Amino acid sequence: MDAPTTTSSAGNDGSGGNSGEWGWFTPSRKPAEDQSPTPGRGAPDREAGERAPRRPVNPIRPVGTGAERRPQAPPPPPARPGNSAARSAPAAPAPAAPAHSAPPAGTVPPAARREEHQRSDEAATSENVRPARGTPAPGTPAPESPASGAAFTAPGNASPDAILVRRTMAEIEPVSDKVTAYFYALLFVQHPELRPLFPAAMDAQRDRLFKALLTSAKLVDDPDVLSEYLAGLGRGHRKYGTQPEHYPAVGECLIGALTHYAVNSWSAETEAAWVRAYTAISQIMIDAAAEDERKAPAWWHAEVVEHERRTSDIAVVTVRPDQPYPFLAGQYTSVETPWWPRVWRHYSFAAAPRSDGLLSFHIKAIPAGWVSSALVNRARPGDVIRLGPPTGSMTVDHSSDNGLLCLGGGTGIAPIKAMVEDVAEHGRQRTVEVFYGARNDHDLYDIDTMLRLSQAHPWLSVRPVVSDGPTNGLSGRLPDAVRQYGPWGAFDAYLSGPPGMIRSGVDALRGAGIPPDRIRHDSLEELVAAGG
Repeated sequence: MDAPTTTSSAGNDGSGGNSGEWGWFTPSRKPAEDQSPTPGRGAPDREAGERAPRRPVNPIRPVGTGAERRPQAPPPPPARPGNSAARSAPAAPAPAAPAHSAPPAGTVPPAARREEHQRSDEAATSENVRPARGTPAPGTPAPESPASGAAFTAPGNASPDAILVRRTMAEIEPVSDKVTAYFYALLFVQHPELRPLFPAAMDAQRDRLFKALLTSAKLVDDPDVLSEYLAGLGRGHRKYGTQPEHYPAVGECLIGALTHYAVNSWSAETEAAWVRAYTAISQIMIDAAAEDERKAPAWWHAEVVEHERRTSDIAVVTVRPDQPYPFLAGQYTSVETPWWPRVWRHYSFAAAPRSDGLLSFHIKAIPAGWVSSALVNRARPGDVIRLGPPTGSMTVDHSSDNGLLCLGGGTGIAPIKAMVEDVAEHGRQRTVEVFYGARNDHDLYDIDTMLRLSQAHPWLSVRPVVSDGPTNGLSGRLPDAVRQYGPWGAFDAYLSGPPGMIRSGVDALRGAGIPPDRIRHDSLEELVAAGG
């Protein structure tokens, strides 16, 4: 759920640069005494028991009012000095970009499809950031909005604020693309200095923003889960250089977009509920970022040390980060290349943590895939990329004796391979069943590695599954092949691959008797859900 970057170099722990002319391209390394890692993430710069200070942000001034939507109503009276705080709160995060030069003016990459094994929420698009066709410019009357009262229902134990927030979300959901496009139009009209700081393609960002809002709204009455979810966002946004002072501008424009489209549900009470909710949301993200700053850099530089072409469109890219990079097998990270500044894509680690600190990724270039094509066709040893922090919940529970059932489709085999290595390194004899799916035998680019692992470890079984064409393995769809074996009731399941495979795989695994809480994956659905 990453947002696009805006300027202002994070620059902490020697990991950033601020030249604006590819200054980050040459890694700046910390002195050796500053590079000692601590468990989990990087090296703290304060005593372990000391928490980072809170960084409250300035209040927002909501843009857009009921009076603007209803011209017949009289304008609101000027706010009295003592009342401004009642309408004030920070809102969703304003992303900030690393200080590199952007692509040449007028250069818009061709339309792009989802990159594999790019995370399923990171599809690239070809449109510049502007209101979608048919979206009114700021200040124009909002179109008819769907009635919200009849269709909306709320849980019986929902708080008053949660009811108001969810009612708004229910009303705007049918026109979510217009709401988010209008939000960005407001942001760039009210704060034009921000527009050059965003990447050219914004459709994926609009989708991620709205889904993040939906998730936050749904979790407003579950502070523990909401805090975990937002803390992850706050930590991840550090790589964009996001600062507390960026939040108010986004908050103002968010409220403005909601008032413009939530015609039926918006009221003074609703606005106050949103203000309270986003005050809390912003503060959680700010505090999480401040705490993370004590432990880890905002990003890592990583030098390409090996580039191995497995097929015409798949490469295994191995990099050496400039600082210790703690992660868990099964997780993924965000990657930015020097050829497409401010464009980040998510890729899974293809190996368990190594003693030499090297990291590997399996990259498949797709037509018009900016980052994937650059990494497969252009990257060479000596090139330097940037990495965001590790994230993802598809990790092995080493406290359990359950077997592992792993489904990997295409380059989705990368995190599965990492988890197999992780189980082997822990030395426990746990049964691991891997189903490796592809369209044809040629696309089983890592089958030799997986078969060598199965020969070395008797507890590991690897079954290739091919959906099209002749094969020496199993034929058909991956979920159908899994149904032929089992039983799987005593297994923990892991899925990685295209979203369609994950959806059908989850259905098959549930049908095979695996409880939902023992099925793990990092698809789009999980990234924006309570457990993501």
